[in-house]
This record gives sequence, structure tokens and C-alpha cells, in this order.
Amino acid sequence: MLAAESKVARPDSSGPRGENSNVSWKQIVEHVEPFLKAVNQCLIQQAREFDPQVVPYAEHALNGSGKHMRPTLVALAASSTGKIMDAHVTAAVIIEMVHLATLVHDDVMDEAEIRRGKLTLAANWGNEIAVLFGDCLFAQALKLAANFPTPEVCRAVAMATNTVCTGEILQTQNRRNFELSRKEYFRVIEMKTAELFTLSCDMAAFIGNAKPEQRAALREFGAAFGTAYQVYDDCVDLFGSESAAGKSLGTDLAKGKLTWPVLLAWERANAGDRLHLEGLIQEWQPKNLGGVNELLVKYETFKPSLDVIAKYLEQARGALRVLPETDGRAGLFKLADFLAQQTGALAVCM
Repeated sequence: MLAAESKVARPDSSGPRGENSNVSWKQIVEHVEPFLKAVNQCLIQQAREFDPQVVPYAEHALNGSGKHMRPTLVALAASSTGKIMDAHVTAAVIIEMVHLATLVHDDVMDEAEIRRGKLTLAANWGNEIAVLFGDCLFAQALKLAANFPTPEVCRAVAMATNTVCTGEILQTQNRRNFELSRKEYFRVIEMKTAELFTLSCDMAAFIGNAKPEQRAALREFGAAFGTAYQVYDDCVDLFGSESAAGKSLGTDLAKGKLTWPVLLAWERANAGDRLHLEGLIQEWQPKNLGGVNELLVKYETFKPSLDVIAKYLEQARGALRVLPETDGRAGLFKLADFLAQQTGALAVCM
């Protein structure tokens, strides 16, 4: 089966270190730029497949300026074990549409106004339109997946979508639950974020007829890298800046979502500070962010959070050892190095 049935292993430090200590996004994608352009063109085409009155929403959602992280994973994973084919472009478009659908819904739930440096769809046209269009995106992705000659692709996309949405439900159920265990926290982010990273790598391997051990390695890379990416995103929401992130920050706390640094602070805090932290988040106001940050600093949560990211990135690099030395493999190493570099940039700001 495809990635929808895989689970991320716990992090270890057995993998090789990154091959690049300083890397730009351009260096990562330079040899797959034609692929990413094809994905972008296909997304524009997909926007025009909707009813004419819905096209403005589709164009707003699908013509974004993001890095297209998941399509990049598809391209690099495909070229790490073989050739990039047209079917890989279709797979990348499917996964990106699923991802964008989750973002549209996330922005409604979080009441976020900014996404990728522009107003969210909900901020432009209201929550009702945003929710319904997110549903349309999910359906369009599955429709496209059904065009593959094997039902396994459509099945995997449907199962992964189910896993992502289930992860979001579990996170919502655990809002303001300060006793959420480490195990449950990581289970949630593996489901809601890492699942599509895993699917991206696994689809690339499946379509390219990669060897079973290579496919397993790419699944592990996607899962570990995706988990690291979400912990990083959690840190950005607390320690980053809105101008650099290109999206509304502090939305996790405003909605009672307890991310890794906050859970770690509560775990380490004395009884009085635990009550104080709970009060700040349960009776949330934007001005409370200062008080939360004071507790995050007091209980030294920043470095341990970065250490978790580093451990998962080491696991991701280690998974690549079985792959042949190709441009795609090198690109995946660079991708891990790039996230490590972005994490380091957060540390400079502190």
C-alpha cells in the first residue's frame, strides 16, 4: 500500500550529516524547475475546471506564491531513483490541491487573515464560501486521482486525506488540554502534516517503480522531514515574525492549540506557573503573548524545540543512505539542510 498506511518512526541520530552547510531554495529546485513550472501550469488549468462563478476562488487558492514544498518532494524523490514522468506532475498537482484545501479550512478555523503574504480566501469572501470551496478542492483532487490506470493512487490519496483530516480533528479535540502527552502530540502532527510529505515521496517512488527498499526509505524521509517541518512551523508561530512567515502568527494560541514549546513549558513549570500559563491561553487576548513568551524563556523551551527538529532531520538524512547517488538524492539532502538553516535563523532572532 501507499503512504496512507505508513507511520513515522521515532527520531534517531544514525543518519549521515547534511552535504551542504549553507543552501538556498534556488539550489534545491534548480534541476527540477521545469517540473515545478509544469505543476504550476497544471494548477492554473485546474482552476479553470470549476464553474465560472467559482473560478475566482480557485485562482486565488491555486495561483499562490508558496514554495510548493510537496511538489518539490515529488520531483526530488522521483529523480532520486529514476526519471521524472508526466504522471509525477499529475501526482504533485493532486497532493498540492489536497494541501491547499486543508489550508483553506485551517484559515477558517483559525480566523487567519494572511496566508502567503495575501488575504486568505475566508478573509476575502467569508467563511461559508471558504469551507465549501475547500470541499470542492478535495473533490477535484480525488477526481484527478481517479484518472490513473490503477485504483491504488486514488485509494492512497483518499486514505491520506482521511488521515490529515483526522489529525486536525484530534488536534481540535485537544485544544487547551495541557496534559496532552508527547506521544499524542507527535501522533497528531504525523497525521495532519507529515502524512502528505510521506505521500509525496511514496507516490513518486510508486509511479517510478522504485525498488521496495528505496520506496521504504523515501517514505521514512518524507515522514521524518514532515514532522520536523511541523515542529519548525510551531516554533515560527511563537518565535517568528509575521512579515518573514508571510502568514498570521499567534493563531495556534488564540485557538487553544498547544504546540510543542508550550507543552514543554507546562511540563517543566511549577504549579503556580502552570496555572498562570493555563489562564493566559484559556482567557486568550493578543496581549497575553508576552506573558506566554516569558514562561517559554523561563523554562528554556526554545533550544529543546530546535533539538527535536534536528533529531528528525538526522533521521530523514539517514533514510537516504540506501538511495543511489543522484541529483534527486542530493536535492533531498539539501532540503533537510535548508530546513536546518531556517531553524538556525530562528535562533539568531532570539
